[in-house]
Amino acid sequence: MTSERIEEFSKPPVSVNIRVSDAGQVAAFEDAAGHKAAVAGNDSTSDATRDKASKTAPKEVSEAKVAMQRRLPALEDDADTGIENEHIVTRDNKADLAFMGTLLASAAPESAPKGHWKEYRIYQTGSGKHIFSKVSRSVFAEEHDTYEAEVFDPSPSSVPSQLLKGAREMVRSRPLTWMDAAVAFFGYDPLAKVLYRKLSVRFEELIA
Repeated sequence: MTSERIEEFSKPPVSVNIRVSDAGQVAAFEDAAGHKAAVAGNDSTSDATRDKASKTAPKEVSEAKVAMQRRLPALEDDADTGIENEHIVTRDNKADLAFMGTLLASAAPESAPKGHWKEYRIYQTGSGKHIFSKVSRSVFAEEHDTYEAEVFDPSPSSVPSQLLKGAREMVRSRPLTWMDAAVAFFGYDPLAKVLYRKLSVRFEELIA
């Protein structure tokens, strides 16, 4: 064998090695890009799943409020009706009302399937004033109860202006009474009518 022939076989296949290396790098790059896309897609799916789960998660409830809800339409102070006692009526953003008096009537709905309900009460003090109380309750721990209350004093100068105005518009031909003030405060929704029926006075509109 000649020296030229030996030298020809001894040359390294440089071009083949370069092509294999380049192909491997391209494949590895494509695999890495696909993996990143898959991971990003999985993260997006996980976020959507977490958001959906957080929206459908049930609200935390207060066990004490659930016990109140189960007693409806009975209220915890029903036994005090008609008995003179010391009372404290809570009001939001105002001073609470403390007085000696009698709970004349109270009303609550038969049930509260959605976890919300109202409680209406009317008190009378020993001096002849009337207290109107409206409580809005919720069984959910993150929702606070709200409290409203007003005082009706037979003296016109002490009647809250919003009650006085509303009642006088309804009964322009006669002096304002505590019943007029009660209607101005509670209105005529179904629960208010239940409250009025428990009192020994007539709240119906009489037609001659």
